[in-house]
Amino acid sequence: MDALGACVGQNGYRVNVIVNELGGEKIDVINWSEDPKEFIAAALSPSKVLAVAINEAEQSAKIVVPDHQLSLAIGKEGQNARLSAKLTGWRIDIKSETQARETNFLAEDPVEETEDAAEEMTEIMEDGAEAVETEAAEEIAVEETQEEA
Repeated sequence: MDALGACVGQNGYRVNVIVNELGGEKIDVINWSEDPKEFIAAALSPSKVLAVAINEAEQSAKIVVPDHQLSLAIGKEGQNARLSAKLTGWRIDIKSETQARETNFLAEDPVEETEDAAEEMTEIMEDGAEAVETEAAEEIAVEETQEEA
């Protein structure tokens, strides 16, 4: 049985009825999982989650998403991240793939820098700069669209 499909309904009918009752408020329907990694990744959809590292003792999760989806995962003023944390009950820290590599985000111990690592870091930083420029251009386009509306 497809639980998600049953909730959404044929052509989104069931969800549309709920959205209309909520005055047009958008809702997301996600798959629930006992596995915290899967549940947290689902809560951050439609962002693609590349990695999830959880600390059960602190009830916290470190999430890595593709560079171009960082703003989607975090949401406007952090709304998506906050809602995901509230839904799952886990404290969520989200980084882009580039940020995670630069800071050894998922590593327990920092990696010693070697000559190869320095070259790789330079490439990562250049890629990160491109991603930031692209993200900024996308945000400007969205703001211009909103101003026109």
